[in-house]
Amino acid sequence: MNLRENNHVVGYVFIAPFVLGFLIFTLYPILSSFYLSFTDYNLFEPARWIGMDNFNKMFTADTDYIQSVKVTITYVLSSVPLRLCFALAVAMVLNKAVSGVGFYRASYYLPSLIGGSVAVAIMWRQLFGDKGLVNSFLGLLGIQSDISWIGYPSTALWTLVALSVWQFGSSMLIFLAGLKNIPEMYYEAASVDGANAVQRFFKVTLPLLSPIILFNLIMQTISAFMTFTPAYIVSNGEGGPMGSTMLYSLYLYRRAFVYFEMGYASAMAWVMLAIVGVLTLLIFKSSKLWVHYESKGE
Repeated sequence: MNLRENNHVVGYVFIAPFVLGFLIFTLYPILSSFYLSFTDYNLFEPARWIGMDNFNKMFTADTDYIQSVKVTITYVLSSVPLRLCFALAVAMVLNKAVSGVGFYRASYYLPSLIGGSVAVAIMWRQLFGDKGLVNSFLGLLGIQSDISWIGYPSTALWTLVALSVWQFGSSMLIFLAGLKNIPEMYYEAASVDGANAVQRFFKVTLPLLSPIILFNLIMQTISAFMTFTPAYIVSNGEGGPMGSTMLYSLYLYRRAFVYFEMGYASAMAWVMLAIVGVLTLLIFKSSKLWVHYESKGE
């Protein structure tokens, strides 16, 4: 074996762990899930091929599935825009050269690190309980409230939206990096032309920040569809009250690990993949209308 062949062998040895890991823990489960989506499988008996029955049941007979889709769409359409708006607003404030700005950046980013944990979800459930801090704060303002915000169908989902918005730190840091890359001369030129702060925001900041907005929008949309832990903890794994917090991922989990309908859960997973894929494609297609790229001279 010559030196060149020996280098090839060394290279294959180094990439072997990744290739094996991908084949065993990624590709094989994906292909297995695709096959199981066309079967009736409960973990304890051999999978039985049933064709499109899982998908037909999903869209025609399972009212709980339709409810989970509605709840998830409401959650995504509410939490993602609010989260991005809040992140951008805080990023613009922290973009100023003020004392202790590094501490504030780290503090605002911290919820993103711990926000998906079980402990935070439990804390959130206590905050919005009938004896929680939210009701105590309202009492200090003279508003007497003893309701459990997570116990009413009309408010339960919005507590999850609030938790999502609270975890704005990762988007904020990305926005902050984008703001740092906008040349100051654009703002100076706009000021010379008589533009006020609002006009500079809409005519300079937003267009030049639009590629960052596109990235954050796609990433946060995908993340919102995958939300599981807060809904599971807040509702004790049941998606209540009255299905108001039954997010798609939580319903998929219940079908798989409560009812042991692995085939049906696999079909749900592939439908979710299709939904997220279509939404991502639509966002990319729409970006031609509102995303500004300096390199294209737009």
